[in-house]
Amino acid sequence: MADKQKKWIAVFCASMDGAKAEYLAAAREMGQKIAGRGYGVVYGGATVGAMGAVAAGALKAGGAVVGVIPDVLMDREIGHQKLTELHVVRTMHERKALQAERADAFVALPGGYGTLDEFIEIVTWAKLRIHAKPSVLVNVGGFYGGLLEFLDKCVSEGFLKQKDRDLTLVARDVDEALAIVEREWGVRAEVPPHDKRLDELVK
Repeated sequence: MADKQKKWIAVFCASMDGAKAEYLAAAREMGQKIAGRGYGVVYGGATVGAMGAVAAGALKAGGAVVGVIPDVLMDREIGHQKLTELHVVRTMHERKALQAERADAFVALPGGYGTLDEFIEIVTWAKLRIHAKPSVLVNVGGFYGGLLEFLDKCVSEGFLKQKDRDLTLVARDVDEALAIVEREWGVRAEVPPHDKRLDELVK
């Protein structure tokens, strides 16, 4: 059973390798350096792609890794059988909810629909004051440049307040991402009060 007293970082990333070697390298480095700092990894539970690289990096460094994977993806993503914990859940909603519950911070590496879904939802929960955990987009090789421009356009077009845009923290690489997480842990207060009815959104 994983140590619930230590800090845990959820890593959102792809079940594919990506077109550039730097994407997979960043995933492996993320797992390794999270473990090297004494934190645990929470991730999507697969052995393949960037997800598999994150787990491999953390496990090789002696870290604790918790995987959360829907049962319908066990075969497609090949659920990792050598983790500290592997939770097989029924739905994607349950996967995201458990990752959010177990993690003290969130980082997103390059990925596609699934990665964006996980990251944007967790930032939306921060906007709604459901949590106050840091959320960092790791802009490896400028991968997320277009997304960041889009978020800025949302501000200029009146669909997003600047204070909510600022909830998406941005790092150039793994080291900067982890430095941002640690900095935010040092300055953030408890979760701010919110309308209790918002809790229903994440059940």
